Amino acid sequence: MTLSRLAATLSIAALSAPSLALAATVFIPEGSANSILMVDPETGATLGRLPGLEAIHGLAGAPGAKYLVAGSFTEIDRAEAASPAKPEGMSQDDHEAHHAKRDTSAMPAEKGLSLVTVLDAETRQVVQRIEVPGAVHHTAVSPDGRFAVATHPSGDGISIIDLETLGFRGFVPTGPMPNYAVFAPDGGKVYVTNTGNGTLSEVDVGKGYVTRNMPVGEGPEHLVLNATGSAAFVADSDGGKAYRVDLASGAVTDTYDIGGELHGLGLSDREGVLFVAAKGTDRLISIDLATGQQREASLSPAPYHLTTIPESGKLMVSSRAEPKVWIVDQTSLTASGEIAIQGEGHQMVVLP
Repeated sequence: MTLSRLAATLSIAALSAPSLALAATVFIPEGSANSILMVDPETGATLGRLPGLEAIHGLAGAPGAKYLVAGSFTEIDRAEAASPAKPEGMSQDDHEAHHAKRDTSAMPAEKGLSLVTVLDAETRQVVQRIEVPGAVHHTAVSPDGRFAVATHPSGDGISIIDLETLGFRGFVPTGPMPNYAVFAPDGGKVYVTNTGNGTLSEVDVGKGYVTRNMPVGEGPEHLVLNATGSAAFVADSDGGKAYRVDLASGAVTDTYDIGGELHGLGLSDREGVLFVAAKGTDRLISIDLATGQQREASLSPAPYHLTTIPESGKLMVSSRAEPKVWIVDQTSLTASGEIAIQGEGHQMVVLP
């Protein structure tokens, strides 16, 4: 899709997006369907759909933060991006307002080009589209809502986005094939898994550089931090293991041997249980972090992204092989329902 077509589609989406005040909403990126599905986590009922977000994989937000940040896993033409066409029916002021001016001093010229879309978390309307250097896999938003990051697997680094100015702040090389990113609770640091060299990077967001790299398995991918930011839990996708990393020392303190290809991770409300989507063996795993004891349940086919629903005792798990998301009880690990989606369910977000 060209940038001009994308702009026109997003403008229509912004006008048609619902403005709902909800107790809780799960936002499900639908990948190749180019949309976000919104559902009620209690009932699984569809609350609406936001169309026009091409190849959306990464989606992030934070409770109380003003924006949702969506990344596209496809690249756009650099020449066309320099002077995008104004969609018919849109004023020039609105057109310019929705396109952040490129910071040529900070944008790496040798990288590709993609779009990050910033949406108002309350109204769901498109606020800004920001050019970033290359296709985006996952995104993260700081707990204070000041910054966002986007991972670029083909570019070996991350983009930092300033959510106060709604502009591209800079590119930080982290390592080969950066995959997932999670902010520390204070928002000053972000942790990034580098699948290509088995490391976890700690990045100073304000200064824009890597402060240290920590070895973690063979091919780390998905990542979750505990509430205090003292420990990270990392899924080693191809290695079939999950790790606990003490972030003060940078050392791996616990290893959980699961087997098969792994994907999504999540922590229970009281952080005593780690949930792992074992995509390669069609299983959902729960690990008691006090004892290391594992329980498992069959979940087929291909459990993929995973998110916990706070204070509900539930998980939502997408399937990589079929267009659906399971609603799963955290205690029994049994699916109590399914949500039909379009495309593939990627990085899900729960907002109150």
